[in-house]
Amino acid sequence: MKSESSRVDPPAGDEGPLQDFSRCHQGIIDHFERLRGLAELLADRSNVDEARRLATDTCKFFRDAVIEHHGQEEQELFPAVIRRADPGDEAGLAKSLVHRLTDEHRQLEATWKKLEPTLRALGKGKEVEIDAALIEQFAAAYLSHARFEEAAFLPLSAKILDRYDQAALGVQIHMRHALDRIVGYI
Repeated sequence: MKSESSRVDPPAGDEGPLQDFSRCHQGIIDHFERLRGLAELLADRSNVDEARRLATDTCKFFRDAVIEHHGQEEQELFPAVIRRADPGDEAGLAKSLVHRLTDEHRQLEATWKKLEPTLRALGKGKEVEIDAALIEQFAAAYLSHARFEEAAFLPLSAKILDRYDQAALGVQIHMRHALDRIVGYI
C-alpha cells in the first residue's frame, strides 16, 4: 500500500543517470512498502502463499537490485561527483554527503542481514515469527535514506556534473552492466 509520504521527488532536468537513480529509489521504496504488509498477510492463513512469494521476491530483489544500486552509487556516482566538485566547500560537502550515504548503505545492509534469514525460511515454506517492528524500521530507514539522497545529494550532483559528465556516468554504468552480462555468459 503506497502512501504519498513514500514518494521521492526526482531531480529536475533531462533524462539521464541521475533520474535513473531516482527511479531506482522509487522502485526500492515501492517494494519495501509492500514488505511492510507481510505480517498482515500472514495473519490471514489464506494469504500464506502470497506472503511466501513476497518473502522470496524481496530476498531476490535485495540481492539483485538494492545491492547493485548501492554498488553503482559507490563505484560510479559518488566518485564522479567528488572528482568533479570544486575544491573547497563544494568538495567538502560532497565528501561529507558521500560518507553519510555510504554509512547508511552499510546500516541498511546490516538491518537486512537480520531480516533475510526469516524471509528466506518463509519463502521455503517454514513457519517463522515475523519481526514486524524490524520490517517497519527497515522500510522507514530506506525511505529516509532515499529522501535525503533526493533532497541533498542528487541536486548537488546535478549542479556538479555537467551533461558531458552525466553522459560519461551513463556510459560507465551501461558498460558495467554489459561487462556483467559478458562475464556471466563466459
